[in-house]
Amino acid sequence: MTNAQWDKKLRIRTGGRDDNHADRDHHPYEPTPYSVLERVAAYPFLDHDRCLIDYGCGKGRAAIMLSALTGCRSIGVEFDPGLCREAERNRLSCPISSRLRFDCADAETYGVTDADAFYFFNPFSALLLQGVLRHILDSYYTSPRPMRLFFYYPSDEYRSLLMTHPELTMLDEIDCRDLFEGSNPRECVLVFAPVGGI
Repeated sequence: MTNAQWDKKLRIRTGGRDDNHADRDHHPYEPTPYSVLERVAAYPFLDHDRCLIDYGCGKGRAAIMLSALTGCRSIGVEFDPGLCREAERNRLSCPISSRLRFDCADAETYGVTDADAFYFFNPFSALLLQGVLRHILDSYYTSPRPMRLFFYYPSDEYRSLLMTHPELTMLDEIDCRDLFEGSNPRECVLVFAPVGGI
């Protein structure tokens, strides 16, 4: 199905790019293609027992789609109040609203509670990502549990940070190049876990 067809099926509106609140640290909203989210949903981790946080969720596409396909609970965290309002409208109109929550908050100070899956589509700078990872890892050390961190279309800065992070280990790379024309090596989802927490 096309992106527009998936939006219609889920009764949401998530298309388009929005850079109204973009700056050096906060990147523009651009939704993950549904075909990529189908690949992430097929990864053997997400299920109805999991709780996913989608950082920089924008209008809520990834959170809604991954909940719809896997049954996981999803929390979208969005810095831009306008986008967060759109995500909430989408939550109220989709058929799985009870498994979703959207919080208008700064990801760098957002507390991680029982979440065990985390999704990123380059929502902010690598500098902010370091602070977010600290919260995720602190939550892991406080309450050890299997965790997965999914990074779609990783920037060079993200890749460098993740590959050299002493507390993370790379588990997999979900290749998505066949979903698009050309052979862009960034068309992938990198999957990480805390060291020792597989």
